[in-house]
Amino acid sequence: MNVVCLDLEGVLVPEIWIAFAKASGISVLTRTTRDEPDYDKLMKWRIGVLKEHGLGLNEIRAIIDKIEPLEGAKEFLDELRKLTQVIIVSDTFTQFGMPLMAKLGYPSLFCNELIVAENGEITGYKMRVEKSKYTTVKCLHGMGFETIAAGDSYNDLGMIRASKAGFLFKSTDKIKQENPDLPAFEEYGDLLNAIRSVL
Repeated sequence: MNVVCLDLEGVLVPEIWIAFAKASGISVLTRTTRDEPDYDKLMKWRIGVLKEHGLGLNEIRAIIDKIEPLEGAKEFLDELRKLTQVIIVSDTFTQFGMPLMAKLGYPSLFCNELIVAENGEITGYKMRVEKSKYTTVKCLHGMGFETIAAGDSYNDLGMIRASKAGFLFKSTDKIKQENPDLPAFEEYGDLLNAIRSVL
């Protein structure tokens, strides 16, 4: 049995941190896992920037509430879920991701958890498991599933390469150049056809 594992940000919805950076005027927060492969380093830096500016979960959630899925994303998910099981495997956090799941028809979301003080200050985060995307697909294999994965960033490469088939979707030129063996797509229809061909 197949399970498709999809990244969330940049694949189905806009990048949350980029949207927040634009809304808050803190341009340095546009840095994402497309730019920084070390997720722990990136998150600790982000939390420091938020603290420096006196911003927390409440301000970020106000922006997330305005974010809509990328054009065609929900329709793509609806079609894909008619074909097979789908899990969104993301390094985002429950507090960020769940409002977006409502807009995507409530697909399954495997993600992490923020540590938040009573006043809304983000003080840390808890990863579900180490190398969460790679570990998730390996655990699915151990349960008898075959995985097909798609994502756009450095932190997606582990799950993409560990799967029986993997694709880059709406990725950067740099990541595509560094991984020329991975099929890369920009349109949902093309990704759906590619997944359908390996089911």
